[in-house]
Amino acid sequence: MKRALFFAVLLIALAISSVAFASEGHGVFTAENVKDYGLRIVNLILFAGLLYKLAGAKIKDFFVGRRDGIKQELDDLAARQADAEKKLKEVESGIANMAQEKEAIIAEAKKQGEAIKEAIIAKGHKDAEALKEQAKRTASNEAQAAIETIRGEMADMVVAAAEKIVAEKLSAEDHDKLVDDYLTKVVLN
Repeated sequence: MKRALFFAVLLIALAISSVAFASEGHGVFTAENVKDYGLRIVNLILFAGLLYKLAGAKIKDFFVGRRDGIKQELDDLAARQADAEKKLKEVESGIANMAQEKEAIIAEAKKQGEAIKEAIIAKGHKDAEALKEQAKRTASNEAQAAIETIRGEMADMVVAAAEKIVAEKLSAEDHDKLVDDYLTKVVLN
């Protein structure tokens, strides 16, 4: 059907062009001109038929393939457009939810901040109590050491004072008598 339509249009075009060509010669339409036109038409028909026979399938495949390719590209574009619209809706909903998410994040951060603050304060109190206990122990140890030092100094002072008193009141005879009594007691025991 398409082939017949093609040849019909071709013949009509040739007929119209022959009339136009014939009018060029100021209305002279001779047998020689008709024979020339006939040969040209036969030549054109043979060329078109040969072209159709040799390259018709490739030309047809080219145009069909091109049509299929364009159709595929349009389908791909429609799919990409649908995906883009879907992503746009997701982004828009994400933007709408962003304010709520921001508030939730801020509330969570405040909650965590309060918990950290309480933990720091509790640790500070615990450390302060530990430092007080350590200070009490240190003060007690230093006081005990000071008392021991004072006792030692007092003992040294008492011994020195006693030596001084004994040295003042004890004569050489009394001294020799004490040494002998002491040695006797030591030997007997």
